Amino acid sequence: MSVRVLEGVEYAAEAGYRPLLLDLYLPPVDRAPVVLFVHGGGWRRGTRRDFGHEFAGWRPSPFERIAEAGFAVASVDYRLSGEARYPAQLHDVRAAVAWLRGHGAGHGFDGSRIVAWGESAGAHLAALAALTGPGIEAVVGWYGVYDLSAMPDPHDPGSRESLLLGAPVADVPDLAAEAGPIAHVHAGAPPFQLWHGTADRSVPMAQSERMAAALDAAGVPVEFRPVEGADHIWRGAPDVAAVFAASLDFARGVRT
Repeated sequence: MSVRVLEGVEYAAEAGYRPLLLDLYLPPVDRAPVVLFVHGGGWRRGTRRDFGHEFAGWRPSPFERIAEAGFAVASVDYRLSGEARYPAQLHDVRAAVAWLRGHGAGHGFDGSRIVAWGESAGAHLAALAALTGPGIEAVVGWYGVYDLSAMPDPHDPGSRESLLLGAPVADVPDLAAEAGPIAHVHAGAPPFQLWHGTADRSVPMAQSERMAAALDAAGVPVEFRPVEGADHIWRGAPDVAAVFAASLDFARGVRT
C-alpha cells in the first residue's frame, strides 16, 4: 500500500505565534478514518515528527504503518509551554480537530471519524480534547498525565506541570484541576485505552490507574494496560511492537 505524505500543512494561525502545522499521511483509500497523533515532551519540547524514543529507528515509520492499516494520520505541532501557557495547547489540539473535520473531503479522508492517540503530554492533551469537545471517537493514551495536582512536587515552580500552568501547581489549584482530564470525565465520553509502564519514574502509573477508574465509574468503556517493567517513553518495555500493535487494533475496533 502506497502512503502519500503531505508535510507542514498549516491548520491554524494564532496572532503573535508561529503557524501551527501538521503532517498528513494518506492511504490510497477513500474516506479513511483519521488518527490524530499528539506528541509528548512534557509540554516543553518535541515535534510532530516524534512518535516516541523507542520508535525512532522504525522503517516504515509508525505514522506510515498506521496509514498502511487504512487510516489517515495527522501528526500535529502545538504551542509549547515556553511559547504559551495552558490552555493554549488544548486550543491548538481542538483547532486541529476542527481542521480535520472541515478538510477531509479535500484530502480524501473522513474527518468525522477521529481517534486521538497521544504519548505523555500528548496523551494528556488528547484526553482533554476528547472530554471537552466534539469530534473524537476514541482515545489511545500512553503514559499520560491526567491529574496535574497529583503529580510529584506540586510546589516546584520548575516542574513540567508548573511551567505549563505558569505557576506552581499548588498555587493555582482551580487551574490545575481544570487542566486535568480526570476532572472532565463524564458519561457518554468516547472509549479509552490507557497504557502505562509499571516502572515509570517520570509519570507515576497511578495517573493512568486513577483515570481508568474514573472513566469506569462514569460508565465509559476503558481498557487499562500496564506494561511490566517499563519506564517512561517505553524504556525497558519488553515488546514495544506489541504495544503499538494492540493500540492500533484498538483504533481499528472503534472506527465505524
